[in-house]
Amino acid sequence: MIQMKAVYLPKKGGAETLISGEILRPNPGAGQVLVKVHATAVMPTEVRWTPTFHTPSGGPRPFPIVLGHEFSGVIEYAGPNVGGFQPGEEVFGLNDWFTNGAQAEYCVVDQSGLARKPKSLNHAEAAVVPISGLTAWQGLFEKANLQRGQRVLIHGAAGSVGMFAVQLARWRGARVIATASSRNLDFVRALGADQVIDYRQTRFEDVICDVEVVFDPVGGETLERSWKVLKPGGRVVTVATASGESSESRVRDAFIIVRADGSQLAQIARMIDAGELRVYLEQSFELAEARQAYARAERGGIRGKVALRVTQ
Repeated sequence: MIQMKAVYLPKKGGAETLISGEILRPNPGAGQVLVKVHATAVMPTEVRWTPTFHTPSGGPRPFPIVLGHEFSGVIEYAGPNVGGFQPGEEVFGLNDWFTNGAQAEYCVVDQSGLARKPKSLNHAEAAVVPISGLTAWQGLFEKANLQRGQRVLIHGAAGSVGMFAVQLARWRGARVIATASSRNLDFVRALGADQVIDYRQTRFEDVICDVEVVFDPVGGETLERSWKVLKPGGRVVTVATASGESSESRVRDAFIIVRADGSQLAQIARMIDAGELRVYLEQSFELAEARQAYARAERGGIRGKVALRVTQ
């Protein structure tokens, strides 16, 4: 039984309970790959997600629990029935929410959740892409079926998901209206937004109407006010965590949870390497500095995400 270094939760709690130590290295099964992790992203809300502490059937997950499900690294070993990937290849991806994540020297991922790392990014930059990039892709193109020429309102446009949504909507040929704080207005315009609204100064529903799509990573009051700006037959997509637990059926129907999709990740990687998508890494920390990394992410006021460097 092989040990590996990891940062993990020894009991149920927040990021302040994370400790560094050694745990058993996972073994890939059929259709799975063992990845030597070089970097992983920090998602402060993960300590409040149901899959973090529960199995798919609802029972408790065993400790230690390793966070961080998006990563970039190098394939160490490919399990049975894996095709198209070889040991030594640089990859990035997203592994199962109900398994241990990538804040460790190694993680296991289904082949379907992997793609080759963008050549133009280092591992820390690549590690912050999968969740945000796939969430924006699936929300805009699958759930909302956004089409060229349509108008889309994107909330939280300077956030880790919103910035991908702005760029992807622009790439699709939609007219992009975005909300952001005053310090981020020029930043969001540079991402490709046609119109940017300072949400602290102007209520968006007072200045826009009849949009085909609203993309919402914020939830709460922002989501509630968003229904007013839709044209008949318009579509709302919300990726805010609390929306999935709403008592309102239209909110639950609008909610999506991102899924791992290697083919979509491969497309995103090609767009990054072609200069069609920009990636923003706010700051990276050493794995042993995980508590500091979470504290930085929780303070907000960042562009992109915070990453942990696992292997140099």
